[in-house]
Amino acid sequence: MSETRIRGYHAHVYFDASSISQARALCEAAAARFALKMGRMHEKRVGPHPQLSCQLAMRAELFGEVIPWLMLHRGELVVLVHPITGDDLIDHRDYAFWLGAAQPLDLSVLSGGPVTFEL
Repeated sequence: MSETRIRGYHAHVYFDASSISQARALCEAAAARFALKMGRMHEKRVGPHPQLSCQLAMRAELFGEVIPWLMLHRGELVVLVHPITGDDLIDHRDYAFWLGAAQPLDLSVLSGGPVTFEL
């Protein structure tokens, strides 16, 4: 059995029209405070995500700083957190956890094969 390696993490901050300003402020504050990459504010659904979202991508060693900070600063926003192991389907389906209420993901759009992670 081979050992799965976590290369990094994604935190997907979900929002709607009424919370986009709060989500933007949270993501910008995280990007200013930590050495992570803030993605675009997706104002339409993308990938498996059931809501509008912004992705925060971080190296694995930042998990212990970033995730507790998000727990304390997310307010009412829901955040999906998952590792990057090289398999998008498993990362989103088996290894993910939620800050806030879990949302149904559309896993049919994810491949079960290897993916590349860059940060």
